[in-house]
Amino acid sequence: MPDSNAFPSIRAIVTGHTRGLGEALAEALLARGIAVLGLSRTKHPTLAARDRGTFEQVELDLSNVERIGQWLAGHPLQRFIGDAQCVLLFNNAGTVQPIGPFDAQEPTAVAQSVILNVAAPLMLSSAFATASVGAADRRIVHISSGAGRNPYAGWAVYCATKAALDHHARSVALDANRALRICSIAPGTLDTDMQAELRETSVDRFPMRERFADYKRTGKLTNPRDAAVKMIDHVLSDAFGAAPIADLRELP
Repeated sequence: MPDSNAFPSIRAIVTGHTRGLGEALAEALLARGIAVLGLSRTKHPTLAARDRGTFEQVELDLSNVERIGQWLAGHPLQRFIGDAQCVLLFNNAGTVQPIGPFDAQEPTAVAQSVILNVAAPLMLSSAFATASVGAADRRIVHISSGAGRNPYAGWAVYCATKAALDHHARSVALDANRALRICSIAPGTLDTDMQAELRETSVDRFPMRERFADYKRTGKLTNPRDAAVKMIDHVLSDAFGAAPIADLRELP
């Protein structure tokens, strides 16, 4: 298991670090002395001031393929990783939109969802593998969902994009890349803005809305900070990557 106290031997990249699980992951990693590079459309308002020197962030629209390509062309990941011997990538950024019946989904919204949920994490994973070639331990985490493993009416695009991340992890694991582990982890139902978005959607667009509303009413939503701590414990453990697909709720 990597020594998370041996800063700067471990460095982590987190997408969508400004809210929800991404914010919780960034905070928990920094609390362990792990340097973090946050990538999001906007900057986090307080992390930079609180963790000066161990935290960097870049405003990057991860739903824009050209912008991602331009940013990666400058080799920023190599600069951040440096000579770190253990490097982590958390592909967390994503969107639940578009929500609604198949024939009511706006094509541009479909495209943006596929770029943000699939193209961006696959592009970053490939660039990460190249940038970290000198590291002794490389670990990629896709933030998946139960929706990638179970179909939901009105959620076809989200289900499909999360299933794509699962299958990407399965395939990459077969490549037997040197010192590289990968796992697509479903974190469970978290109390985040994404859940609020589902509860605000009309039943005709998302028939399962009441189930998710009930999770909130009955206290069945997990605090993102608790999920982040458990996820990081697993990612830094020897067990990480033994299977390319995992559900956080089923981990010890």
